[in-house]
Amino acid sequence: MKVLVFAASNSRQSINQQLASYAASLIPNADVEVLDLNDYEMPIYSIERETQSGIPDQAQRFFAKIGAADAIIVSFAEHNGSYSAAYKNLFDWTSRIDKQVYQNTPMLMMATSPGPGGAQSVLASAVGSAPFFAADVKASLSVPSFFDNFDSEAGELTNTELKQQLEAALQLLH
Repeated sequence: MKVLVFAASNSRQSINQQLASYAASLIPNADVEVLDLNDYEMPIYSIERETQSGIPDQAQRFFAKIGAADAIIVSFAEHNGSYSAAYKNLFDWTSRIDKQVYQNTPMLMMATSPGPGGAQSVLASAVGSAPFFAADVKASLSVPSFFDNFDSEAGELTNTELKQQLEAALQLLH
């Protein structure tokens, strides 16, 4: 199974990237590809830019990566209750290729934050809008208080209940 993994963040120390990568590591025999949103940086989307220059290669490559995946694991960073600007811009450009951005690929949507909210606002928004963009969301999981529940040195969840929820969610991707 080819699994595409990314954090909806452009932070080089992203806790969401740590969480998403950890989740993918729990899938036995998976061919995992981890994307860095910094490799997909583009000008801010506008219809004028699209008309003048077309859709950037970065959006085309991102769309192709989604189409080639058997499953997607994404973990959303929450910026002021919503998506990070880096993810939203990539998503906006990609949606101009085809509104069915996620191409009916099975997905696990996650989110985490340092605080007790666990980025639930952005996760709820992502899960709620997913059907409009052909996302086959099999499960979602919020991890609150990241640093209390995840050992960054060992690269794993330390909270047994959250780990069990994650393992159950991953089973739904098969």
